[in-house]
Amino acid sequence: MKLGIYMGSFNPPHNGHMAIINHLINNNYVDKILLVPTLGYWGKTDLIDIKHRIKMLKYFENDNIIVDTKHNKYIYTSELMHELEKEYLNVDFSIIMGADNIIHLDKWKNYQELLKYNIIIINRDNIDVLKYIKKYNGDFTIVNDLKPINISSTEIRKNLSSKYIDKSVLEYINSHNLYK
Repeated sequence: MKLGIYMGSFNPPHNGHMAIINHLINNNYVDKILLVPTLGYWGKTDLIDIKHRIKMLKYFENDNIIVDTKHNKYIYTSELMHELEKEYLNVDFSIIMGADNIIHLDKWKNYQELLKYNIIIINRDNIDVLKYIKKYNGDFTIVNDLKPINISSTEIRKNLSSKYIDKSVLEYINSHNLYK
């Protein structure tokens, strides 16, 4: 089984996240995706409580989309992957990231350990991904066949709308008075 690991703040989960997830599954990049909302996220200070982010992600859970509720404390992807390897046997892991992350991958803690996994890079913002991955000895899959998604979570939080957020998530946000 090919399991994609998609870590992020998901603050809130939006249509851009879902477009990526569905594209990767529907086009056989991975069989399933494990969504791992992070407790803390590299200096982000505007995160709502993780319990709300997990509950919003649960609206999307199905046989192929799994919402992780126990590995959220890991700040570093390498730590998360160590733990997942102990729990998921006979799985081919892929780490899913946006092209903006590959630019500074060498600044990630223990980034060399991550190079043993397939790294699926969602190309965006006209970043020359090949320029950045050529310095690594790793297995990279560049996703160029996904229509660019220009959605900013910051803008979504300022302008909550079903244009960018699933109706169920928007109702949850409103009923819990989040992002006000």
